[in-house]
Amino acid sequence: MEQKHALGRRKSAVARVYVVAGKGNITVNGREFEDYFREDTLRYIVSQPFEVTGTAGQFDVKINLCGGGTKGQAEAARLGIARALCEVDREAYRPALKAAGFLTRDAREVERKKPGQPGARRRFQFSKR
Repeated sequence: MEQKHALGRRKSAVARVYVVAGKGNITVNGREFEDYFREDTLRYIVSQPFEVTGTAGQFDVKINLCGGGTKGQAEAARLGIARALCEVDREAYRPALKAAGFLTRDAREVERKKPGQPGARRRFQFSKR
């Protein structure tokens, strides 16, 4: 199997994911998976596509992450892995990934701050007199 690649985005995080047949090693920005994502919840988020498709330990994954925070990066990596798995075998993996909602890009972004007020929606306290 040749190397497949996909792109995942979430908030301002971008993940470039490369998947190749292997033993289940995941490398993130040249570091070990467990070393990069310290929290168990983030590791769980990234490995969800493999658990849903039943392919844990069958693919080696290399992820290049940039931008955003740790949660956004983990969810961007999840989307990238799910898209790459669809490229590997569309008929086998796509229905399970689609049902779990891993192929949908979460389009929610931070609303911009408006001029003349302290935040996006927040207003300064109104004073009648």
